[in-house]
Amino acid sequence: MKPASGFSKLSKRKKLRWVVENFFRNPEEVTRELMSFWHSSEEKQKIFDEFSENTLSNYYLPFGIAPNFIVNGKTYCVPMVIEESSVVAAASAGAKFWMTRGGFKTKIIGTTKSGQVHFMWKGDGERLKAAFLELKKQLVAGTQKITANMQKRGGGILAIRLLDKTDMEPGYYQLDGDFETCDSMGANFINSILEEWAKILGQFVATHPDFSEQGRDVSIIMSILSNYTPGCLVRSWVECPVTELGKFENSHDAQEFAEKFVLAVRIAREDVKRAVTHNKGIFNGIDAVVLATGNDFRAVESCGHAYAARDGQYRSLSQASIKNGIFRFEMDFPIAIGTVGGLTTLHPLAKRSMELLGQPNAQELMQIIVSVGLAQNFAALRSLTTTGIQHGHMKMHLMNILIHLKATDEETKAAVEYFNDNLVSFTAVREFLAETRKKQVY
Repeated sequence: MKPASGFSKLSKRKKLRWVVENFFRNPEEVTRELMSFWHSSEEKQKIFDEFSENTLSNYYLPFGIAPNFIVNGKTYCVPMVIEESSVVAAASAGAKFWMTRGGFKTKIIGTTKSGQVHFMWKGDGERLKAAFLELKKQLVAGTQKITANMQKRGGGILAIRLLDKTDMEPGYYQLDGDFETCDSMGANFINSILEEWAKILGQFVATHPDFSEQGRDVSIIMSILSNYTPGCLVRSWVECPVTELGKFENSHDAQEFAEKFVLAVRIAREDVKRAVTHNKGIFNGIDAVVLATGNDFRAVESCGHAYAARDGQYRSLSQASIKNGIFRFEMDFPIAIGTVGGLTTLHPLAKRSMELLGQPNAQELMQIIVSVGLAQNFAALRSLTTTGIQHGHMKMHLMNILIHLKATDEETKAAVEYFNDNLVSFTAVREFLAETRKKQVY
């Protein structure tokens, strides 16, 4: 097979033809299949093609909704994009449970984002520190054209620091900046400022009279925002008297349930193996809304996991307690998202998601997303500490198994009725279909 020379410059159809002819046994069948996922509207398909590079088709994921979310007294119908069975159902169940118990309360703790210019400096570190206030003024003035519009919206540069990192690497320093980006996620804004700071730093050192010829050697390593945003933080919580938690399956009364729930969270705080799965459940809810609104779930995930390990051990992101007869379940979560720019305003369904949520600003969307994560975590822990996770999960998974086994409509109807009172497993469903089909033959 010849290398794909100039592949990016080929038309979409030529790219598709090259791929299917070189990597698939049935090129015509694969071509028809991939093309079947193209939008019938050429205008919409063009939008999707331009989101990324070398696009051949569209990869669809289910777009669902979780109703009954009350956040700070306001009711939301939340869009969720996810392929995993039972996630939307669990979020909806968590929302419904707390709907009659005060709903979710939230608080914005901070909205600060950061970025750094990483550089090497061979000169006198003390002289660089002494000249920093002068440099700082030039950094602010030199990026005024970039920050002017953001400042009008209430954002911009919040702080600039010179960080001595020579204990990590000889000669290593940072220009560390804090930023407010309002309703924008802010990646392009912050990175543009940082790259300009790097130029200003080089010019400053090259011309400043306090630096000798030996001290003018600045080597810029990189200029980039940080996706770790502990200063961009939301707190979400639910609480009610233990007695109002109600009765649960398997004869759990409210007090027993609350105590087991709190213990389960405490285990996830201390045991890394449990913490990873515990937090994965939180991200089931968070990622689904982040995707639905056209935001960057990879940035949100990496930040959340780093925050979970901020004290040196990976721990659960949520916490639970019982004090003076009050059950409280809460989570502090760092999340940097936007409601203007990017896919949020380009992707047709992302725009509908924002409309469905009432066109929230970035802070409101942050609070909705974190509340969905907490609802998802509550629903999962409620199942784990009462009926067990498989009781509900496998019933939701039943349809996937039936599709895999190519069940007919009549077989699907019969299987749903049968497994309403029987344990779902792949083997059990396969055997049920085999028996059903055997009876049909005779």
